[in-house]
Amino acid sequence: MDVVSDAIETMRIGRPSSSRLSIGSPWRCRFAPYDGAGFHVLLRGSGWLIPDGAEPVPLGVGDAVLVPHGASHVLSDSPSAEGAVPFDATVSAADGPVEFLCGKYRLDRSRAHPLLVGMPEVVHLPADLGRHARLRAAIDLLGGEVRGDGPGRETVITSLLDLLLVYMLRAWLEDNAETGWPRALRDPEIAAALEALHSRPAAPWRIEDLAAHVGLSRATLARRFTALTGQPPMAYLTWWRMTTAARLLRESDLPLLAIARQVGYGSPYAFSHAFKRQFGLPPGLYRDREPAG
Repeated sequence: MDVVSDAIETMRIGRPSSSRLSIGSPWRCRFAPYDGAGFHVLLRGSGWLIPDGAEPVPLGVGDAVLVPHGASHVLSDSPSAEGAVPFDATVSAADGPVEFLCGKYRLDRSRAHPLLVGMPEVVHLPADLGRHARLRAAIDLLGGEVRGDGPGRETVITSLLDLLLVYMLRAWLEDNAETGWPRALRDPEIAAALEALHSRPAAPWRIEDLAAHVGLSRATLARRFTALTGQPPMAYLTWWRMTTAARLLRESDLPLLAIARQVGYGSPYAFSHAFKRQFGLPPGLYRDREPAG
């Protein structure tokens, strides 16, 4: 079980995409709101990322910026967004002094994991020497691939984009290890409780069973789990069961009874009732309306 992997797989739809932005000066590009997560990596030169309604973020070579909630923002050669023009991936100077790798991951917000929901609007990961070595390696590899034309280039870039998202999330978790979900994943007992719920969602969990499994009292488990994740353990279990069911409905042809049993419901009626309460429509209709990933 890996909560971070589960959080990504639960939300992700389709494949990530990227484009290379090579520009001269002066320049100001506005990125519209996006139903997913966006990122930028500065490969050459310098610049600023300016979130709407927040302070500008200075960027240097090798810096990565994750925009987890797809918020509107501007890339600029100065800390001003005035006069920014909409970003167009087809317009890029071949030999501009500033070069970005810009990309996005399509995500379904209806299945947003609370770990990702709790992230800030902008996560800036500076290219500090000696920090986040794997993230730096992924950025170096990506920079080489986007400038090259080697065989299998598109497959390599897609795989590296997936790696980049994981490494950016890891870096953010490491940099915020004492708060909320990052701390929950480092707390031995709470992490063990999450592992149990994620790996065995169909088990007939009760709060006393989960507390005994991780070696805490019911009260201590409930208090620490809720404080760090924002939900009581059994509420989180219900959410995880329904989110897992939504993924199975989207990605498989399993009958409803089989899906119900995989997420801990012996009765299709009870499963349908719980699913509709979470997503606003019954599982059969959800499957009909939801496009495959």
